[in-house]
Amino acid sequence: MQIIAHRGASGLAPENTLRAMALAIELGASAIELDVQWADGELWVFHDRRLERCTNGRGVLTDQSRAYIESLDAGQGEQIPTLWQVMTLIAGRCELHIELKGPHTAEPVAALTRRAEAELGFRLAQWVVSSFHHPELARFAALRPELRLGALTANLPLQHAQFAEQLGAWSLNCDVDFVDAELVADAHRRGLKVLIYTVDEMSDRDTLAAMGVDGIFTNRPDRFK
Repeated sequence: MQIIAHRGASGLAPENTLRAMALAIELGASAIELDVQWADGELWVFHDRRLERCTNGRGVLTDQSRAYIESLDAGQGEQIPTLWQVMTLIAGRCELHIELKGPHTAEPVAALTRRAEAELGFRLAQWVVSSFHHPELARFAALRPELRLGALTANLPLQHAQFAEQLGAWSLNCDVDFVDAELVADAHRRGLKVLIYTVDEMSDRDTLAAMGVDGIFTNRPDRFK
């Protein structure tokens, strides 16, 4: 079962910051997951729609200027990083799972993955691009059909993993609250991997392993070394 550091080692450092990413690498994570949003001509690594929970700022991130976003404290003196800053830090040392958090992300992420392959040593096999925004994921697939896709769901779909298969995804990424053995089996019959978020307890890991899931996203990669 693959262990993927969720927003970096976000149970030990401020989520989606360079500190969380560096700590995940230090802990030996084979993969890191992060979220990207587009604002003022840049891809920012940030999960929430609004700034209040994770920073000292206010408002909707995508409405803000670059100068304002760069001025914010994202915890312990960390800034909200750009995707390129995170890519530069990782430099091909592990897989990178990039979640597209909404519109206007597919094209710039496609461009930066190409640039990172050329300049930072990333390989094609080190990318997984995912989204709950399935039209945006389909747009990304048209731009970079050679890269793996993760189809995200926060519920138990009526047709199980059919939607992920229709998207041409490599993996079905499901909430731990909704996954069951039938969904896992259906995904595997369709040739899909099953990755589950967010798993921080060993007992949940063991339950999921018994179902045959292929990987988990965790805020505490140190617990699963």
